[in-house]
Amino acid sequence: MLEILIYTFLLSVSPFGEARAGIPYAVLNELPLAWTFAVALVANLLIFPLMMWLIDTFNKKLWPNRVYRKNVVFLSKRAKKGVGGSVQKYGFWGLMIFVMIPLPGTGAYMGTIAAYVFKIGRAKAFLAISLGVFISCALVVVGAYFGNMGLKQL
Repeated sequence: MLEILIYTFLLSVSPFGEARAGIPYAVLNELPLAWTFAVALVANLLIFPLMMWLIDTFNKKLWPNRVYRKNVVFLSKRAKKGVGGSVQKYGFWGLMIFVMIPLPGTGAYMGTIAAYVFKIGRAKAFLAISLGVFISCALVVVGAYFGNMGLKQL
């Protein structure tokens, strides 16, 4: 069980899957739903402070580097294009809904970058991202649970 918990945590904190990968893994390996939800949620909630620290640190040290600055501007434009309308127009609620949708390209990583780009206050952004992650994890747990029940019926 410990191995499944660790893999669930690592999948849920990774930028390639977040909870959308960790939760189905845990459900398919028959980890209790409460543990699945808790581990995936904690892993996803850790993304915001980690990403903000990384953004601050890298910007402070590497901003004079032309290649770094060019890539940051590219990523910022991409974040604005993908998230821009809803977050800029609706602020807190737009960010929460964006993070809440369990699709690729949405989630805590892109939400954190969007919050930084749109200069949403950290406490407000953390609350919006936390609520979005909570709802997203709940949706994915329910979907994975019922999907797994359907697989067992085959």
